[in-house]
Amino acid sequence: MNTTKIALVTGANKGIGKEIARQLGQAGFTVLAAARDLHRGELAVKELVAEGLDVVGIQLEVTDEMSVRAAAERVAAEHGRLDVLVNNAAIIPAGDDAVSRIEPAVLRSAFETNVLGVVGATQAFLPLLRKAEAARVVNLSTSLASFAQVGDPESRLSTVLTLGYNASKAAVNMVTVMLANELRGTGILVNGADPGNCATDMGGWTAPRTPAQGAAVAVSLATLGPDGPTGHVYAEEGRLPW
Repeated sequence: MNTTKIALVTGANKGIGKEIARQLGQAGFTVLAAARDLHRGELAVKELVAEGLDVVGIQLEVTDEMSVRAAAERVAAEHGRLDVLVNNAAIIPAGDDAVSRIEPAVLRSAFETNVLGVVGATQAFLPLLRKAEAARVVNLSTSLASFAQVGDPESRLSTVLTLGYNASKAAVNMVTVMLANELRGTGILVNGADPGNCATDMGGWTAPRTPAQGAAVAVSLATLGPDGPTGHVYAEEGRLPW
């Protein structure tokens, strides 16, 4: 039996997702780098393999049920279990805006990827996570999902007018807590990671944190010991207020 731990990271072809894959590989995991665009995913895989890491590409579009099912079936056939699932894939949809202006289709697209995609992928891989000795689920969140911080008129976050992204990530926080409650006592720990504002396509290239710094938050949760906390959203400096 292969005792090397298996981790799957969605949206692993660039940015924080690719850095999470890199750091998990450096920690000794076999990493399944999932991407909706297989070509772009393979470019990232070549880069990581060239660094001596055990990384394999896998096509996975989280909004496509057939794609998710096929990915889960492949992992089952090739590995028989999954030790870590990192739900990183997310979007800020074009046209994301304030409550008074956002188009329904834009809001819907944010929830399709950021919430339904997380739930669908988790459901598909949960049987494989149950077969691991001590599995971990990490959902990527954001400070923009914090009611306390966005609701503070003195906070810069109160001026960020992206209802689709903010609301969908707040829903991901609830998914995280409810899944942690559901799996409590099973050995599967579930947490959310706030990587902070990182220099990526999504965060903007002038953001103060590097993708490596952001990824480290998720990787620390993916490698928690058996007595680690569960059901909360964490940033580098500690748990975010809700």
